[in-house]
Amino acid sequence: MTKTELFIKLAQPNSEGVSRWVNVVEFVGDYAALKFGNGASWARKESTLAKNYIIEFDRSITPGNGIDRIRLNGFNDGKYSQHIRADIRKAIKDRRCVVLGTSNPEVDHKNGMKNEDRVMQNEDQRLEDFQPLSKAANDAKRQYCKECIRTGIRYDAKKLGYPMSYYKGGAKHHFESDACVGCYWYDPLEFKKHLQEKK
Repeated sequence: MTKTELFIKLAQPNSEGVSRWVNVVEFVGDYAALKFGNGASWARKESTLAKNYIIEFDRSITPGNGIDRIRLNGFNDGKYSQHIRADIRKAIKDRRCVVLGTSNPEVDHKNGMKNEDRVMQNEDQRLEDFQPLSKAANDAKRQYCKECIRTGIRYDAKKLGYPMSYYKGGAKHHFESDACVGCYWYDPLEFKKHLQEKK
């Protein structure tokens, strides 16, 4: 049995290709072969599993950037992707980090929840859905987003010395597609524009 077949047996997706969340602690016994080595191995974007299913990862449970849970969320028709369109990637890479001003940034999804269907479909992506962040800034944002998802409380920009916490909304978020809007990490440049309102 291949690892793909083994995971499908464990996850038991329904007729629409949707499975439960499978915690990596379940990769024991008969399923020990599914333990991740370097990266997601058998669940990477070029894997057989990813060619057939939409794969979602959850990294919000334990500290660090390791994968905690994985699930299948429907059959892959080629439209859903966490990847960024090549022209957008090139345009963002030519800019400087919006936090540190350094060159050669990473391309960041502004929406840290990645719960907008349009943004996750390459042909519908827009340049303004992304921003340039240095690796250091992007790693920091990733940790704050994980904490936000885990607790339901958005990052408070006053921790960085700013006079306001958010430019839109409050501390609590709901998992709607625009829940990130107003948070410092969603768009630091837009956040700074709104500082004028506090003067």
